[in-house]
Amino acid sequence: MAFGDVKTPKGLQELNNFLAEHSYIEGYVPSKADLSVFEALGKAPAGDNVHAQRWYRHIASFSVQERAAWGGQALPQVAGSKPTVAEPAPASAANDDDDVDLFGSEDEEESAEAAKLKEERLAAYNAKKSKKPVLIAKSSIILDVKPWDDETDMEQMETSVRSIEMDGLLWGAAKLVPVGYGINKLQICCVIEDDKVSVDELQEKIQDFEDFVQSVDIAAFNKI
Repeated sequence: MAFGDVKTPKGLQELNNFLAEHSYIEGYVPSKADLSVFEALGKAPAGDNVHAQRWYRHIASFSVQERAAWGGQALPQVAGSKPTVAEPAPASAANDDDDVDLFGSEDEEESAEAAKLKEERLAAYNAKKSKKPVLIAKSSIILDVKPWDDETDMEQMETSVRSIEMDGLLWGAAKLVPVGYGINKLQICCVIEDDKVSVDELQEKIQDFEDFVQSVDIAAFNKI
């Protein structure tokens, strides 16, 4: 990584410069490296570090469970709250799901007491399953937005693209990439929630800016 201690003004400035051309600390999807820098900062950067601020807000948009999964960490505990990870069971009951006898032995005498016990066990089993956290499926996408010619106002093109707002859509870093004959294409990153945002619909919305946009292609698509 091309920056030093982010707690120092110099390190923070180097981080901001780095994120001007990168969506994440490493690669095209969030990773343990993003988690480490996020935790080192502790809060959103102040001042003119707009790229670092944009990156910090993006990482903060993920849930605690999702960020913990990047580094293979246990979920952090909040003072006064119940643990979010089940405590290990005694060795004699190491696998509750396998050891639960929902229907009893074939030789067990059916009685009102036995039936009640089975109902209690079944209710406890279903309650345990219902407490598992539901993860939100997200994707990281890099779009190539091509202009009509070298006279297209690329700054206005990017502003138009970023003006698109959809529930579950978060824009990331962008840069201009030469394609030849003095023409540049806009390469812009975004993260979407798969259940809320249609990639086809997003492309259509960008192509509606027909004064600037000739075509939109997907350069990279990764599930998070």
